[in-house]
Amino acid sequence: MWSRSQLLALATAFCDAFAQHKDVGTILSYFSTTEQVSATEHGERALAPFLGQSFEGLDGVRSYFGTIATLLSYEKMEFSEFTVDAEAGKVACKGKATFIWTETRQNWDETFAYMLDFDDEGKIQRYQVWADSGAAYLARKGQLDEVRKPYGYTGNPIDEFMVGETMRTSWNRLSSSTSAH
Repeated sequence: MWSRSQLLALATAFCDAFAQHKDVGTILSYFSTTEQVSATEHGERALAPFLGQSFEGLDGVRSYFGTIATLLSYEKMEFSEFTVDAEAGKVACKGKATFIWTETRQNWDETFAYMLDFDDEGKIQRYQVWADSGAAYLARKGQLDEVRKPYGYTGNPIDEFMVGETMRTSWNRLSSSTSAH
């Protein structure tokens, strides 16, 4: 059994490798070679080729990460809020990144969750992801930017900042007026 601090270090090392765009071979080195391994990104299978199915065995996990690398790129990935269950050998964490669907070049900011199950050797046995499958699907279809337009999205980062500031100002006004009553 691994201690809480050991599991945290193992999970952090894996997440850092992924955030740093390490190659698939390096990513796979974090997975068990003595236990059956799997990678599952939860969601509706019809929305993207990597969703809603379990990729079994090292070849399956390699296929999952290879599919991700072919279809998506990402920037500014970071992980936080690690929660460790040493008795169960599990670590959950929150991740954030900007994802880009390679073919359409449409991007979105996403917060996602990982659940990593570790074997007795400190290797990942089960990798699970919960993410924004709706944004991925719309970006895949080239429709994400169009869907955003009613909310002030223009694709211009300066406009995006201003829309965000306007929404925050409106929210603050609304909050202060309702709390005064």
